[in-house]
Amino acid sequence: MYGVSGTGSVVGEEWGARAARSRALAVLRVRGRALGLAVLPAAVAVVLYAGGVTDHFTGSGWDAARWVVTVLAVLVLLAATAVALVVARARPAATPTVELAETAAPDLYRLVRDLADRLDVPAPAAIALTPDCDSWLEDRTHRAHRALRTPGGEGEGEGAPVLVIGSPFLWWMRVGELRAVLAPVVAGTGPAAHPDIAAARRFVRGLDAAVAVPGTPGLDPVRRLGAHGVGQVARLLLRACRGHAAEMERGVAAAGSERAQAVDYGVRIVAQEQVGLAYAGWDRLLTRVALPAWRMGRWPAKLDAGVVSALTELSRRDRLADGFSSRLGERPACDLLEEPGAVDEATSLLAARLFHGGPAEPGPDWSPVEWSQYPEEVVDRKWRTDAARLHQVLDGLGLAEAGAGVGGGEGVADGPTLTRVIAHLSTEPTKPVDVEVGTEAEADADAAVLEAAQAAPQERAFPVDEAQITDATDATTADADLDTTTATDAALALDLDLDLDIDVEDDEETANPAAEVLAGALSALLAREEAAREARVAAGVLTAEAARSAEKDDRHSGSTPPVVVSGPDGPLPLFPLQPPRSGRDLLADHVTAMVCCAAVDTAEAIPGLDWLDGPALLVGGERAMDLGPRVLALVEDGDPEPLRVWLARTGVRPEKPVRLV
Repeated sequence: MYGVSGTGSVVGEEWGARAARSRALAVLRVRGRALGLAVLPAAVAVVLYAGGVTDHFTGSGWDAARWVVTVLAVLVLLAATAVALVVARARPAATPTVELAETAAPDLYRLVRDLADRLDVPAPAAIALTPDCDSWLEDRTHRAHRALRTPGGEGEGEGAPVLVIGSPFLWWMRVGELRAVLAPVVAGTGPAAHPDIAAARRFVRGLDAAVAVPGTPGLDPVRRLGAHGVGQVARLLLRACRGHAAEMERGVAAAGSERAQAVDYGVRIVAQEQVGLAYAGWDRLLTRVALPAWRMGRWPAKLDAGVVSALTELSRRDRLADGFSSRLGERPACDLLEEPGAVDEATSLLAARLFHGGPAEPGPDWSPVEWSQYPEEVVDRKWRTDAARLHQVLDGLGLAEAGAGVGGGEGVADGPTLTRVIAHLSTEPTKPVDVEVGTEAEADADAAVLEAAQAAPQERAFPVDEAQITDATDATTADADLDTTTATDAALALDLDLDLDIDVEDDEETANPAAEVLAGALSALLAREEAAREARVAAGVLTAEAARSAEKDDRHSGSTPPVVVSGPDGPLPLFPLQPPRSGRDLLADHVTAMVCCAAVDTAEAIPGLDWLDGPALLVGGERAMDLGPRVLALVEDGDPEPLRVWLARTGVRPEKPVRLV
């Protein structure tokens, strides 16, 4: 076979390769049957004409049959030609990545080439990074993808796939571990070079891209109708060969895995544990640390470096990960890059675009932040912004400083004080105020929902692939009606959810009606702010698209930059990290922010960063772990005593006004 030692490995590899080739032939047979069906009417027409020439099929009936079959054959051939052209020219989906030129990572390219030589397979055409904990081979031989690709190195075949590596692996894994993890992936270039497998993959990718053609914006009604017909045919063919294609990929993976056993097999077993650990730390870093910064209009510029700190903290807390941090003394895989900082910044920006939908380029409202500045620039600012929003809602509700004698006989001070919040949440409002405020909050919520729903199509300028691009981007009357219907449906759905929630809460006899009123008004305000942010993002997308078009014109002028953020499939998609939060959760977060602002301004407390939990309040150098349950007691039960005890113990003065943004 390929020089692999061990009878079991040879047999397993041979079985996987043969299974992949047989399934590839099955996919190609589907293509052959479709082609045969397309030329069948033409073949019948040829037979009828041949019979007429030889005087076997004569008469008016045969003449009519010849004309009918000829017309049918022409129509079928035209339709088949249209489908074939669309399948051949449709641009397959590709993952947005940060592509690395060989000048930006010569050692990494050398490692991959040496690995390919040891496995006796072709080397990948290029290397790209993705902000995810995974690695794979991606075919980008389509001409649209080649136009956007950064050259990998000299002598690489155009037909070879691109090696996509998860950027967290480069910073967390050691060089030997990375080589062991990449071995099965690089081994997949061997089966990918087989003509039958390559042809089957091209056919399946073409069908997948053709299914998305009807959703392409800018098509006129006639072309869109034809595209829908082509899409239906492509979907039918894709359904016919789906099972064979899946089994083909399993065979390719099995063959690559068996072949890779000859390279660092023992190290790979240990490295797989690091893959799971890296995934856990990366998920916590994105959802707990990066997401608050993204919501503030800041993006951490060193996410990959931060994952090392997060995983080190995880290994310190989790005894199952004990000893993993001792590997940090070995050479990290990021040393294989010439400029790790620039690559880290590019992948961090791409992560913000993928998971939050941020702009493509930094700007006044979208600036990077270093980890050393995170507590001041993000944590403190987030707390004070939330506190300002909380007091803005209280002002909008028109509530006076009710309960002036609450809290140890002291009156509620004027201005943004914590005492004002505690007094409102621990005092049930009178019935007229409750009804009036509730009606106003519901009206604000409905208006905000309609506004956000109508702005949603603009925000969805980041589709996952072309199949997810809807007709909402086409400026026609029917599309406008569709947008209105979508907005109305979203509003009705939310109204139904609100009604269900209200019924449940009525059955449970909510302990704190004041918190419910405040949470509803707070949710409405946040919805309006989110709708305004979506409008700004949509405007930024249009500007970025214009800039990319101008950049394509000047692509061949000057030298190629070492790091290029590319999305070969067009605008980048959105992968929301967290589901929408409830009103109570939002209120608890804002009250916690108000408490933290008061602690920073009146006590010996400072904002801090927990690598696994995000923003944290440090009191006397220690994280305040017991603040959350006390805030929940105030929000859910209207009981201020646990929080007041905590404030007294830490020396926080709630009657003092806090500094807001």
